[in-house]
Amino acid sequence: MIFQPKLWTLYKQGISKEQLLKDVISGSIVGIVALPLAIAFAVASGVSPEKGIITAVVAGFIISAFGGSRVQIGGPTGAFIVILYGIIEQYGLDGLLFSTVLAGIILVFFGLFRFGNLLRYFPHPLIVGFTSAIAVVIFSTQVKDALGLPIQKLPADFFEKWQLYFAHISEFNPYSLTITIATIVITVLFKRYNSKIPGSFVALISLTLIVQLFNLPVTTIESFFGNISGSIDFSIPNFDLSKLSTYIVPAFVIALLGSVESLLSAVVADGMIGGAHRSNTELIAQGLANIVTPFFGGIPATGAIARTATNVENGGRTPIAGITHSLTLLFIMLFFMNYAKLIPMSVLAGILMVVAFNMSEYKSFISILKGSVYDYSVLLTTFVLTIVIDLTVAIEVGIVLSSLLFMKRMADVEKHEIVISDDEDDIENYENLPKEIAVYEIGGPLFFASAKQYANLIKERGVSAKILIIRMRHVSFIDATAIHNFYETIKLLKENETIILTSGTNNEVFSALQKYNIVDLIGEENMHKTYMRAVNHAKKIVCR
Repeated sequence: MIFQPKLWTLYKQGISKEQLLKDVISGSIVGIVALPLAIAFAVASGVSPEKGIITAVVAGFIISAFGGSRVQIGGPTGAFIVILYGIIEQYGLDGLLFSTVLAGIILVFFGLFRFGNLLRYFPHPLIVGFTSAIAVVIFSTQVKDALGLPIQKLPADFFEKWQLYFAHISEFNPYSLTITIATIVITVLFKRYNSKIPGSFVALISLTLIVQLFNLPVTTIESFFGNISGSIDFSIPNFDLSKLSTYIVPAFVIALLGSVESLLSAVVADGMIGGAHRSNTELIAQGLANIVTPFFGGIPATGAIARTATNVENGGRTPIAGITHSLTLLFIMLFFMNYAKLIPMSVLAGILMVVAFNMSEYKSFISILKGSVYDYSVLLTTFVLTIVIDLTVAIEVGIVLSSLLFMKRMADVEKHEIVISDDEDDIENYENLPKEIAVYEIGGPLFFASAKQYANLIKERGVSAKILIIRMRHVSFIDATAIHNFYETIKLLKENETIILTSGTNNEVFSALQKYNIVDLIGEENMHKTYMRAVNHAKKIVCR
């Protein structure tokens, strides 16, 4: 079945009261954090502030209620700013709304035709490079509010931002800096004393009260954005069907960017919670959200990595958190806009800086840099292009570069005779093995296109066995994506108390596994040159 919302699956399985409480708390925090972001993204895109909030309310609700991810938070994102601004300049607001509806329809078709499955061809270095770069970009956008710099409008270019920061560094506000540091300290350290209440929530409430009680001279949502409309209405935009062909191109641009960003956000979230999203369901939900939202005056929406990471960090684990995030924004918009606008921007900057650090994947980044030139070339290219240009170009170039380097790698393999160290002529039938022993053979190179499939098959084969022998005689090389998936799979099986043995690993692959600590995870004594040695070792374990 293509369309299977996670919310419905989890509802049938049952959600505990403890988790429900965590989701409500997390969703409330994310809703508050999303408020200034939604406003800022809307203004930067060339529309009025409330349209950003409306997008987060309507689209965020639909994406969580019907999506394929446990923790995805939907809404307007920074990646869309340049594209949306250009569409409004050329076609006006009605043109943007029409393009958004068409983009939603395209996204639904993407999901129905299972285009979400293509994400498995995104190499791990590309995803790490993209995620780390987004973390750097998020951090850089918060420096102004963290330091309280008197800058009205930040340039889009990364380096121009930092030039402006350094030009105004002498004008920093010590109160803002103190509040930012206090926010980071409370957010990071409070969980040591109380794991149930998120430190970011404590920081937000307590520091906002301190700022108001002592009338500290810092920028708040109100002082920066001014008055914000607190109403939300349904209306039919002025769609000119005669210009349908005109809006196809911008609609495809919105759909492609939205699908890539939302699915990458879902993949990042999977890594944070150890889950597995349903990509085609996610695309259909994203499409439905973009079809409906323009009728309330909203702009394009997609999965938001920063808010999704905030949700995960604060304990959200079901779509209830995303729905709560939308309802929180709606509640604030209708009844508490006068209080919400008192929140200091430096508090939100501190929270987002912690989020940026947590989603930076610096350990994976460093690990890939220690690997092969093929992997870190993709990593650094994606990282630099995301920061310097934009994520669309970075992903396009990253995929093309990955494909070219893979072809080069395969050509290099063909130049050399592959020496198979396994004893092919002396192999007993798998069916004659004791029932406690299972065998899985990998049929070729472990690289980004096949890594996920092999990992799932190994997991399925080994989860019900006491001992799993993984035959690797045909694995001529292994890249960073496969290493990442292989490591997580072995780790899961070991937690299941399955003993892992390998056979036939060549020197290059063994060296890569050793470099990434997989040899230590499996145990070098469990890694054998030949299949028969692995079988004999397995039988001895069974007989103990």
